Amino acid sequence: MEITRAVDCTTRRGNDAWFTGTVWQDPIVEAPDPARIRAVRVTFEPGSRTAWHTHPLGQTLHIVSGTGRVQTFGGGVREVHAGDTVWIPPGEKHWHGATPTQGMVHIALHEHLDGKHVDWMEPVSDDDFNAQPG
Repeated sequence: MEITRAVDCTTRRGNDAWFTGTVWQDPIVEAPDPARIRAVRVTFEPGSRTAWHTHPLGQTLHIVSGTGRVQTFGGGVREVHAGDTVWIPPGEKHWHGATPTQGMVHIALHEHLDGKHVDWMEPVSDDDFNAQPG
């Protein structure tokens, strides 16, 4: 058994190449091999979001507080609220973040495949982000 204390999990600001706006990441766990799980608490300030990206084994998002947005490539923007859980299938291009006026916090859970958790792509355009949820 391994216990990780909160003081061992340093809060870090989201990388500007992967996020638009102010985003904070608080690692929860990155399990050692042979386990593959990684969990992170992510805080999005209003107007912030991820870039487009995929996960080789999919991703689960559990919304802890606030209101956010999620979109898969080619689909409409969906609004999510505290208590919602979102499953994004393996390889599906998507983004997620806050709304233009409300922050959002979620727990992101995903597994690595051969050491890779995520493939980052281009930033989400303001037009895509500001589209009305359907």
